[in-house]
Amino acid sequence: MVKLNKIYTKTGDDGTTGLVSGPRRLKHDLRVESYGTIDETNSAIGVARLHTVEMPDLDAMLMRIQNDLFDLGADLSAPETDEPLPYEPLRIIDNQVSRIEHDIDALNAGLEPLNSFVLPAGSPASAHLHLARTIARRAERLMVALSRTKGERVSPAALKYVNRLSDFLFVAARHANDRGRADVLWVPGKNR
Repeated sequence: MVKLNKIYTKTGDDGTTGLVSGPRRLKHDLRVESYGTIDETNSAIGVARLHTVEMPDLDAMLMRIQNDLFDLGADLSAPETDEPLPYEPLRIIDNQVSRIEHDIDALNAGLEPLNSFVLPAGSPASAHLHLARTIARRAERLMVALSRTKGERVSPAALKYVNRLSDFLFVAARHANDRGRADVLWVPGKNR
């Protein structure tokens, strides 16, 4: 369990931050940007949840995802190396990917079919879930870039999870729009 007694340490005053595994990285390092954007996604989901209280099934899914996102942040902040660690690092596992896929399928089953792209609008819950979706996509782009950087590793399960996350948030946003009946659809060229 994490124990936080002192919130400010002054160790980051030089523009660096410590990874869970010990080494310090610049605060604009791609790994730090990746887990920072996961944290931003989590915060956006927290705001969306202010509007999902009346949707207990969806809200429970979002709460599980928020916990998973802390797992993902922990995974990213303890880079995989060939060096033995004095502890077992927390990693995203395939069961977490399977569960989010199950949740996507459950929500998607009750949605109206789509015949156009959906604008990020409608109910407050839907709009906030769409915002979280776009932040999750940015996190995914950063994680993919990190995984392609020499000397860096990102687990396949973590990459799958963040990819499914944006899919989940899209379906959840439609679910929050009266199961798609209140979606605001894109009309190509409408305002020409």
